[in-house]
Amino acid sequence: MGTIVKDVTFKNDIPKGFLSDTHVSYISTYGKDKDDYEYCMTEYLRLSGIYWGLTTLDLLNNLDKLDKAEIISFVVSCQTDEGGFSPSPRHDCSILYTLSAIQVLCTYDQLDAIDVNKAIKYIASLQNEDGSFCGDVWGEVDTRFSFCAVASLALVGRLWTDCPINTKHCVEFIVSCMNFDGGFGCRPGSETHSGQVYCCVGALSILHELHHIDADLLGWWLCERQLPSGGLNGRPEKLPDVCYSWWVLSSLAVIGKMHWIDQESLKSFIIASQDPETGGIADRPGDMVDPFHTLFGVAGLSLMGQTNLKKINPVFCMPQYVIDRLAINVEILTI
Repeated sequence: MGTIVKDVTFKNDIPKGFLSDTHVSYISTYGKDKDDYEYCMTEYLRLSGIYWGLTTLDLLNNLDKLDKAEIISFVVSCQTDEGGFSPSPRHDCSILYTLSAIQVLCTYDQLDAIDVNKAIKYIASLQNEDGSFCGDVWGEVDTRFSFCAVASLALVGRLWTDCPINTKHCVEFIVSCMNFDGGFGCRPGSETHSGQVYCCVGALSILHELHHIDADLLGWWLCERQLPSGGLNGRPEKLPDVCYSWWVLSSLAVIGKMHWIDQESLKSFIIASQDPETGGIADRPGDMVDPFHTLFGVAGLSLMGQTNLKKINPVFCMPQYVIDRLAINVEILTI
């Protein structure tokens, strides 16, 4: 019995082009109504939501649509006594939101608005003896947190100078999460997943340790994530999702294999997932849009050279001009 491929089909009324103006409107007005149900129910994601929206608008050349002073003030209010950042005031801090806070402040060139040294100490406190990182005080270990630690320290300029973590053990833990298919899981022995691949490849890229990766083997696993619709999935037997237009594509870009997938059909999948009335991009055609998928759809298009978007860095998921300003050099494999 053959394998049944899970995929989506397009309706006849899908958008025909990239709707940049509607996306600017969608993101710039999102959250204006503080009593909106969706806004209230996503308080636990607020700081990351700001990063998603801000980065989307920056790529769309409309960063000025947001209130810079208000955003910086909110980010500052999220730094806790531990030094890390919470998604909103009165929530627990975690390394995930700490990275989001640093990404936002680096975009605005306003790192001096926070206590950077306290944030660095918080990040370092989450590393375990085996080199892995916990996400917060509760102790969950995941390769996502390894990426967050490495990326955060690189952005604040403390990964290569007076580094507070053991980078050798960090690399060893990431490599221990590599599987027979060339991909990575969240911990040793865990199933390969596109999101974890991005995190591990990204961390190794920042640390200039990509020689540990079998680029051909991993490249094949990643390009096999593309389905007949053009969309990419996170692992075998799953539906395509616009967010993997970033996780998969950026990983392929870092290992020099982006040409291994059909970029035109992927562009069509992202375009079909737009909402022409409200703006924004959904996980797949016909679903509800949200800021998360809007960013990663736009980021994927930027990576593929969409002409009316700023160039994005494939490792940090931030506009390339910000990474250039910070003078961060990541390792990228070439063909």
